[in-house]
Amino acid sequence: MSSNQHFLRLWEEGRTRFSKLLFEIKEEDLQKTLAPAPNSAGFIIRHIADVELLFAKNVFKTEGIQVHAQTIIDQRDTGEWTNLKDLLEYNQKAYEGLKTAISIQNDEAWEDPINTKEFGTKTKSEALGRIITHTAYHAGQLAIILKYGEER
Repeated sequence: MSSNQHFLRLWEEGRTRFSKLLFEIKEEDLQKTLAPAPNSAGFIIRHIADVELLFAKNVFKTEGIQVHAQTIIDQRDTGEWTNLKDLLEYNQKAYEGLKTAISIQNDEAWEDPINTKEFGTKTKSEALGRIITHTAYHAGQLAIILKYGEER
């Protein structure tokens, strides 16, 4: 099995905490927050996809990836992430984009250094660890919001 296949399996398994939540969520859940935290379930779903697409484009240098990372641009929840169909489609785009990005790396590329202002210099394999933990971190937040949160 190639490094890409191992890394792809690792990423997909790490993302299951998030992807399983997407099968259960209802549109009325998107506006839930856990006070006093300002971010809604919808915002978190959009944010995860924004960051996955940014990784595919900027970290893994995948051609053809387009992203308008609105959650990062705004740096706060603007209350606009309330359309479940749109969020699920955008998340599918992010999933496919990052899956492609991981799949097209050659075995040697995983040790290539990547430098970003957000996390400094890391190898691509270390950067993959970062996106896996980012998604898992926010998936935990989302799970708690869905369980205990209330509509704002």
